[in-house]
Parts: sequence; structure tokens; C-alpha cells
Amino acid sequence: MPVPHPLLVLVDPLARRTDGESVRIARDVLAAGSPGVKVCLPDGPEETARALARRGRRRPVVIGDDRALLRAVRLLHLERGLAHCALSVVPVGRPGSVALAGTLGVPLDAVRAARTVLEGRERRFDLLVDDSGGVVLGDLRIPPLHGERERPGGGGGPSRGPLGRCRSLVRTLTRPAPGAGAARLRVEADGVLLTDLDSPVERVSLTPGGGLVDVVVRRRPEDGPVRARARTVTVSGPHFRYRADAVVSGPVLTRTWTAHPSALRLTVPPTDPPVGPPVGPPVGPPVGPPAVPPQRPSPA
Repeated sequence: MPVPHPLLVLVDPLARRTDGESVRIARDVLAAGSPGVKVCLPDGPEETARALARRGRRRPVVIGDDRALLRAVRLLHLERGLAHCALSVVPVGRPGSVALAGTLGVPLDAVRAARTVLEGRERRFDLLVDDSGGVVLGDLRIPPLHGERERPGGGGGPSRGPLGRCRSLVRTLTRPAPGAGAARLRVEADGVLLTDLDSPVERVSLTPGGGLVDVVVRRRPEDGPVRARARTVTVSGPHFRYRADAVVSGPVLTRTWTAHPSALRLTVPPTDPPVGPPVGPPVGPPVGPPAVPPQRPSPA
């Protein structure tokens, strides 16, 4: 069935280098289902931004990994276009780089994902938007896990050469012992102080849901976590880093995240039919002992 609006397909350059065959398959499926499809091969974020700004009535489709999806969401948010169009994604990338798309319900197979673009339904998701324009779809962690580092530009994993192995060894040898990585942070939820700089925390987690932000502050194990739900969360402290979905950012001194309910319209597979008990007479041989026919009374 042709889609009601023509498509603008944005093929991320990293996807073209990582798995060109999946990109080709997705393009063929989309072209067959939407004859007016327009394919754009941007070489960087600037060309992606220009293509989105000139999309007209075309519905944007991203072929790429989680970073490409987040980049498109951020650009549409900055131009105030999220409320006016549904976004679709065909995940293409290494297994760990498309995990966010999978958690949002998008198939990770190129053919199924492309068919979802053509035949799926819209589903709304909450967003977290920070004061620098960054967006969060899944979850946010402060500080990031050991070994995670900032990789601007959507690059791949760490270097595989001798220099990369040497850097990995240095990070391993200098990694703090468990419990030594506690951060001193001030966390406020809708103006209510949850923890201050004098109480080291092991982790702060933010997750959008239900129109608000779920906040979890984990301090010492014996203290138990502090939980809250708020519309706005502000974290401040001495040069902290954070991981938002697939991107590690920082260091920063302060950052504020605000919940945007149902801000993202994403195309997901159509709802499966409900599963319930069978309707009508059973099919197949009866289960259990055979029925005994009624006996006629003998004549007197």
C-alpha cells in the first residue's frame, strides 16, 4: 500500500560504510512501496540539517544507527518540526549501535524495518530536552560507565590499532577501584533538593515516562536510592560527564533536562491481533476419554 506522503530517505554516511548491503535492501523496499521517494546521501550533520529543512511535505526516514536517529530528532526539535511530522528509522549498524531503536519497538532487520516505514503506525514517545538542545529518548546516566567516552560525530568504536590498545591498557590501569568513582553532585527535581555536594553519589539516572522524568539517585548502598518524578531536573557539580542514550557528553558544570510529553511521533510495527481463547467449536479429535452413548431402557 503506498504511503500517504512521499518519503525523504536520509542515509547516514556511517551506515553506508558499515553495511552497504542492508542500506541497498532498505532503499529498494522503500522505493517499491513509495514511488515518489527521494534519497539523500548527506556527508555530515550540516547537509542532514539542510535536507530536513527543505523536506516540504515529505516524511523523513533515517537509515542509520542510534546516533543518526538522535541527530534527526534533535534537528527536528530545534526547528520545531517534531509536532508536524512522523519520523521513521531503518536501523543499520553494528549490533550495539542500534540498541535504542530496538527498545523503541523498531525491527532491527532491514526488510522488516523498511516495511514498517510503509505499513506501520505512529506511536508517541516522551523526550527529555536539555538546555543545550540535546535530546534523550531512552535513559540518561551520570556519570557514564567506566570505559565509555565521548565520541563526537557518530564515529565507531575505539581504535583497534596499537595506539588504541595502549590507550585501553592505560585506562584499565588507572581505572578507579569500585566505590572510588563516586561523584559530588547537586540534584534538584522541580526545585526540590534530592542530594547536595556534601553527599557523594554513585549514580544518577533519568528516564522519560508518563509525561515526567523518573529520577533515581544512588548513594551508598546502605542508604538506599532516592526517587522522584518531576518535569524539570537540574544537575550541577565539578565537571561531570553523562551518557544520554548512545552519546557521552561533557564535562559540564550544570545541565537542566525538561520532560516533553508525547513529543516524538515514531513509526512502529502495526499492533498484533489480541491473543485470547479460541472462539467456536474445537477443531481436531476430542481430548480425554471417549463419550459413552446413553443406554436405552430395556423393554419390560
